[in-house]
Amino acid sequence: GNSGGDTIENPIISNFKEGLNVLEYFVSTHGARKGLADTALKTADAGYLTRRLHDVAQDVVITEHDCGTLRGINMSAIINNDEVTESLYERILGRTALDDVYHPQTGELIAAVGTELDEAYAQAIEDAGVEEVEIRSVLTCETLTGVCALCYGRNLATGRRVNVGEAVGVIAAQSIGEPGTQLTLRTFHTGGAAMNIAAENTLDTKYDGMISLDSMRTVTKVETDENGEIKNKEIVLGRSGEVRILEAKTKTVITTYNIPYGAHLMVKDGQKVKKGEILCTWDPFNTLIISDIDGTLSFENIVEGVNMREEGDEQTGLSELVITETKDKTRTPQFKVDGGEDNIKIFNMPVGAILVAKDKAQVKAGEILAKIPRSATRTRDITGGLPRVTELFEARNPSNPAVVAEIDGVVTYGVSKRGNQEIIITSKDGEVKHYQVPLSKHILVHDGDYVRAGQPLSDGAITPQDILRIEGPAAVQRYVLNGIQEVYRLQGVKINDKHIEVIVRQMMQKMEIVDPGDTRFLESELVDRFTLRRENDWIWDKKVVTDAGQSSVMHAGQIVSLKDLRQENSALRRQDLNPVQFRDAVPATAQYVLQGITKASLGTQSFMSAASFQETTKVLNEAAISGKVDELRGLKENVIVGHLIPAGTGIRAYEHVVAGSREEYDRLMATKFADDEVET
Repeated sequence: GNSGGDTIENPIISNFKEGLNVLEYFVSTHGARKGLADTALKTADAGYLTRRLHDVAQDVVITEHDCGTLRGINMSAIINNDEVTESLYERILGRTALDDVYHPQTGELIAAVGTELDEAYAQAIEDAGVEEVEIRSVLTCETLTGVCALCYGRNLATGRRVNVGEAVGVIAAQSIGEPGTQLTLRTFHTGGAAMNIAAENTLDTKYDGMISLDSMRTVTKVETDENGEIKNKEIVLGRSGEVRILEAKTKTVITTYNIPYGAHLMVKDGQKVKKGEILCTWDPFNTLIISDIDGTLSFENIVEGVNMREEGDEQTGLSELVITETKDKTRTPQFKVDGGEDNIKIFNMPVGAILVAKDKAQVKAGEILAKIPRSATRTRDITGGLPRVTELFEARNPSNPAVVAEIDGVVTYGVSKRGNQEIIITSKDGEVKHYQVPLSKHILVHDGDYVRAGQPLSDGAITPQDILRIEGPAAVQRYVLNGIQEVYRLQGVKINDKHIEVIVRQMMQKMEIVDPGDTRFLESELVDRFTLRRENDWIWDKKVVTDAGQSSVMHAGQIVSLKDLRQENSALRRQDLNPVQFRDAVPATAQYVLQGITKASLGTQSFMSAASFQETTKVLNEAAISGKVDELRGLKENVIVGHLIPAGTGIRAYEHVVAGSREEYDRLMATKFADDEVET
């Protein structure tokens, strides 16, 4: 590709033996130089990524065998465009089953709860046709410091269950960082060769069954084909329509498909279909804007040279009208379709839309008014990869985020003012939310559509913060994990999920206090998950003194246990004094926070580890002001002060173990058993 990353028009067709002509030679030198410069720059990037990962996860060590959690995550095969990119077998291998796994047909037990799913078990589950398995995961492990062996599963270095004391955080950081340094040298992998990804444009059913259409808004478009026959095409309007495939006899839903806006629907409600039959087709390269009524079209606020220009298309040689960006935000380019009798529809035209229909033309329902080209795929190499991985791990918000619906409900358009379209969502129980979407963005929902919480209302990437707020911690963990895996998979690098899980666990380590209750936290303070849990466990059965009565020992606002209170009150009653009044203590409530890896490692409990990472003076100042004490829990702090690291045999639980030889042990045991026999 050229320096911009686009594909160059004329390909290199001669080989080195024939010799290249001047242009071809120039293009290939371009590529070679770009490769060298990239390599030099990216090595530094990848090294820095490894360092940050290492710093955030360095104190994750296996500290116990079993944390006893009842939570886990669901694993299913990853399917991309009908082909399995990662099978269920690969994803559950070496993990621990959270629940009993039964055979879906016969109902026999395949794996009991707590089994390590080795090759034999994983293959049996795969062969039984189980769709999804719930497994224990680092993300849901409830060990207070570190993680437990059962949640982590198999140690990938040995193929056996992980030992207590294994520094899995460091292993995870290195497993993710190391391919990063390799990926830099792999630019040629997809390198300069243009990847022409054939966009898919049909949806076919994977099962036999009966069609059921759900909330599908269609309009019938009448058109004549080349033989002059009149055909009716059903064009889908609305984005929330679903096609369900039902089992013909039992009427249970086998699967549901979402049908895109502007698709041509090929099936009818109640129709029987065979496997592989096409449900709908659509234009893979453009997003369409379609009229849903017959009428006369007029352009509003569309002025050539101001917010519209004529562009020639090089490939077809035709010229087309394109909406361009304008300084004047008050006047929005619009199409107005007048169907007579107060039936007027307004369609906003986003920047980059290609106008298909002509001004003053008569349009029919289902006719395409304009199309918005989906962005052409750029030449993808790891240059796109590493920054993407960094963006996910740093939990950065994308440059043009989508506006996301926070509740399920029905869309109505409000008034558009100052270049923003107001979108109002009303839920079934009457909750109303208002959103402002800039009109320069393409709005994905239409008046009267039903949207689900977490669905984007405009185009753009959804921010991880939005996912966390609307769909909860499990969804954002899945999003980060799958996003990172996608980048590495594109490069043909296999990384086990559990490594990324360890890092994501560290990103979700802090919680924000919403209501401190009677604890010692402050509102909107960031607290470690486990500090919070300890404090809440401690305060759980305590009482708060509201009025000390005539007690000399207790005072108002004191937190005491029920036992002490009862003792004090019975003593006071014996002396005929006023007893102590009290209420239950209130624990703190908090919400999850997703932090980037840099912020997470600066916020660790150990100030030494944070100071040795970045912003040393700031970290040390804050630590000094708040009078922090470093407990020397992680690996890094111990290396700094020159202690044995708390991993492997240096783990603190083994500190007081007395070592001796085998003979001594046998001798001890023999005498112990001899003594026992004498006693009996």
